[in-house]
Amino acid sequence: MFLTDITTHLNELNLCLQGAGQTVLDLYKAWKAFVVKLAVFSQDIRTSTFRYFQHIKELSPHRIVSVDEIGMYIMSLHFLTAVDSIVLVTLSLCTPFSMENKSAADQVLSEVAKTIQQYPVNFHGARIITGEEEGAYGWITINYLLDSFTKVWLALFSDSVAKILGALDLGGASTQISFIPIDPITDQTKASKFRLYGFDYTIYTHSYLCYGQNQALKQLILKITESSINHPCYPEGYQETTTAASIHSIPCTASHALTLSQASWNATLVGTGNATACRMAIKQIFNFTACGQSQSCTFNGTYQPPVNGEFFVRQILSDPSSEQSLNPSSLRVTLCLKSSYPTEKEQWLREYCANANYILVLLLDAYKFNQTSWSSIKFQMKVSKANTDIGWTLGYMLNLTNMIPVEAPEQVKGQQNGLWAAAIFFIVLTLGFCLVGLLIYILW
Repeated sequence: MFLTDITTHLNELNLCLQGAGQTVLDLYKAWKAFVVKLAVFSQDIRTSTFRYFQHIKELSPHRIVSVDEIGMYIMSLHFLTAVDSIVLVTLSLCTPFSMENKSAADQVLSEVAKTIQQYPVNFHGARIITGEEEGAYGWITINYLLDSFTKVWLALFSDSVAKILGALDLGGASTQISFIPIDPITDQTKASKFRLYGFDYTIYTHSYLCYGQNQALKQLILKITESSINHPCYPEGYQETTTAASIHSIPCTASHALTLSQASWNATLVGTGNATACRMAIKQIFNFTACGQSQSCTFNGTYQPPVNGEFFVRQILSDPSSEQSLNPSSLRVTLCLKSSYPTEKEQWLREYCANANYILVLLLDAYKFNQTSWSSIKFQMKVSKANTDIGWTLGYMLNLTNMIPVEAPEQVKGQQNGLWAAAIFFIVLTLGFCLVGLLIYILW
């Protein structure tokens, strides 16, 4: 992720450009007097989809996003006023670029910084956040928007039951999981600690680079073409012409050794629409044998304690009805049948089956959810109550600006201590006069 922080005397804003797909500019706005909820603004500032470049040296700030457009947009916002606050600009780009050539990625950040320094703001540098940070901030976003942190505190004074939710982001280049396990985390490199509203939280969080939805399906094509041109995840009869070079040139697949037939491969993939074969093919890109029989391991030998509690999954399939049909028993079969969507465009239809089986393999086989715990998973892109994206950017801003109190607020009394004492004194005094009057009346 390419991240740029800017501090200035403006209303508090968070601008996020998510470069894995369409470029969207999200602005989170808040005044100091209103810290409970943020207003959210979104605007497309470029409609093109980013593609992988053959070499990272081809990257430049204006190839990533038009930073001049960002600057002009910031300065054109009519609601900005001279109020002390922060502007945070986050440039989100697929992490594999920094994995391929860190020095070149740093150079891109440097060029972005030079451009932003031309704006009338105080620039405070740029850095790349880790996948674990992304997962942890996504966890903060979800629980903040659902008021989970305040509900935990309020539960101390009532019989209500508060829940802290886990977070899953299926992503494009990487996928993250963050949650509070039942047992202590044995690998502290995968633990993130926060103190919010007077409570300490230790969450397990891990990011799987190159196993986000988009990159996983790139790996799938390489795996399939080792022995065949039939693609079980594509709808029956669908055809797509591609080359091994176009798939193998991106960082997440560049380390895969090509077979002799793949080295000069230029062929047309033919869809067969076989749900069972699709799931088996997707399983092959995950190394499950590295975990042996361990229940505290996902794939590739990665430690993870057993999942616990309810989860929000930041993901929505291309199919508009998919949120209602996301269940293990019917999902993969329905979305692999072309007849289920007779009017859908093939360019979108081709992803349904692969995406559905990717979700099932990741959640059931890797993260080890089961038929029972599956019901605790909610698939959403936004929290409907706040109409806010549940990605990591809001959580990052909240953590950066300390908008979530570290300590719980004190219990609020109706009056100050002195007034309470005076009120009690006059009540007692009044009762005393009443008793004296009653005695005088009786004895008289």
